[in-house]
Amino acid sequence: MTRATDPILVEVLKNGFEAIADEMALILMRTAHSPIVRDAMDYSTAICNPKGETIAQGLTTPMHLGSFYDAMNHLVTQFAGNIRSGDVFIGNDPYLIQGQHLPDIYVIEPIFAGDRLCAWATTIAHHADVGGLVPGSNSIGATEIHQEGLRLPFLKLVENGVENQMLLEIIAANVRVPDQVIGDLHAQVAAARAGQRGFAALLDRYGPDTIEAYAEALQDQAEVLARKAFAEIPDGTYTFTDTIDGLGENPEPIELKVKLTVKGSEVTADWTGTSRQVKGGINAPLSFCKSNVYAALRSIMPADVPNCHGYTRPITVTAPAGTLVNCSYPAPCGARGITGYRIIDCIFGALADALPDRVAADGTGGSTLPSFGGQYQGKPFVFSECVMGVWGATSTHDGQSGVPHMGSNQSNVPIEMIEADYPLMIDRYGYVPDTGGAGEYRGGVSILREWRALSDDMYFGVRSDKSKFPPHGLFGGGAGAPAMTEILSGNTLRELPPLPTDPETLSRNDVVRHVMAGGGGYGDPLARAVQRVAEDLLDGLVSAEHARRVYGVVFSDLTAGIPDLQATEALRAELRAEAARP
Repeated sequence: MTRATDPILVEVLKNGFEAIADEMALILMRTAHSPIVRDAMDYSTAICNPKGETIAQGLTTPMHLGSFYDAMNHLVTQFAGNIRSGDVFIGNDPYLIQGQHLPDIYVIEPIFAGDRLCAWATTIAHHADVGGLVPGSNSIGATEIHQEGLRLPFLKLVENGVENQMLLEIIAANVRVPDQVIGDLHAQVAAARAGQRGFAALLDRYGPDTIEAYAEALQDQAEVLARKAFAEIPDGTYTFTDTIDGLGENPEPIELKVKLTVKGSEVTADWTGTSRQVKGGINAPLSFCKSNVYAALRSIMPADVPNCHGYTRPITVTAPAGTLVNCSYPAPCGARGITGYRIIDCIFGALADALPDRVAADGTGGSTLPSFGGQYQGKPFVFSECVMGVWGATSTHDGQSGVPHMGSNQSNVPIEMIEADYPLMIDRYGYVPDTGGAGEYRGGVSILREWRALSDDMYFGVRSDKSKFPPHGLFGGGAGAPAMTEILSGNTLRELPPLPTDPETLSRNDVVRHVMAGGGGYGDPLARAVQRVAEDLLDGLVSAEHARRVYGVVFSDLTAGIPDLQATEALRAELRAEAARP
């Protein structure tokens, strides 16, 4: 930050930029047509500088936001000399534009002052369908990206204020639910236009020179504060290995390995040793890998660090090409979200010893993504949602339940919205007792969701994980319960693999039952406050048997949740002695 920069004006403009990005997010949510955008909020917005560096992020999905720069850099380079006021750009492909996966479509508008390009209003939204093998375009079983749907390089959706109707017709012809997809694209255009108007008002008030100088000062401030946060981490190399369950009926474990090196005020995340890319839709482009590393490291910084590109400057991310976290063409990426969540979990695992009081035990591994599709009321339907979510415990509190993974600030779709619009009934939705990892602080308990099919010949697919390798605890804390997906058809109950590659066909009244993994515990379970165990019993989060066996707590009155302190002390002493025996 230069001497001539007024720190008060830096703060004023920082809040102004953020207010614009948040207004874009609200407009996109309120005008979207699909539940995956409108209700689950699987989208993001940002304001970027002329180079494509993020200035401000909307309050939406962190795992999207760090990858904006790679896509924007591609756009700025590709269209150099051909960017004009009134243009709106669209694209989605991981290989052609440095995108994330095909359902995530960028809609981006440049912001001018006269003939001077001053900023970009950027949006990205997960669309209900972009074609491909399965409804929802999230096929685990795809073996190449060409099977996953419509690939879009950066194109002009609007040129000089005129909408490209031919391009919209091509998109509509290649997706299963064109009304929702085109409606959501128009919602993105509306959000980008709002960003353009809000930023233009700042340009009119302060002038483009001042806006440019202070936006750069904001980047410098973010870098300084990020470096200060990293300098407080002990220098060293921290490693962690995590495992994705694997694909299909006979899954082979897929490993992610990170070596996190902290040196002074800089951090390097090296993913050498991670499994090679797979013949399935969970591969992640490097831009997405970087975005998730940024999101994880941002979460350990103070809240006052500006959420702009500057905080990423001290961070280096490397990954060998052709691996799960830096896939090469034509690897499929449709379900790459699971790998993004696992990247964040790996960073936390690596930092656990360095920052034991600032890192949570392992959580459920992000959202479960079920997809349903078929014919309803004479036309195709597609329904996908992001089922959230369970956190691991920390050194100061129990893990949370029913909240999003920190990589995706999203929401479960309300039951009423599902049942009103789709041939589905939600039979059960709630917590599952005895599933949170035991500890002085307990992991969050699993979320249960049951969908009943109300029509025949319905497609079902799911992206889930942490069934074979459940969430780990920290410092003596126990693992959370594993995830599980079952289909009840008549009197037959069948468990699915965690990442099924073959689509399922549901008949009327078939029930899909999914239980998310529970969060890992933190610390010795026998050190858990007796009153906390009693509260969990009354809340239905633990059973009396679980409380006795795992926490050593005995109750004299189960109905009132009154513990027998003398019997509890004796049982805990017995359990400690048993654990100490060789």
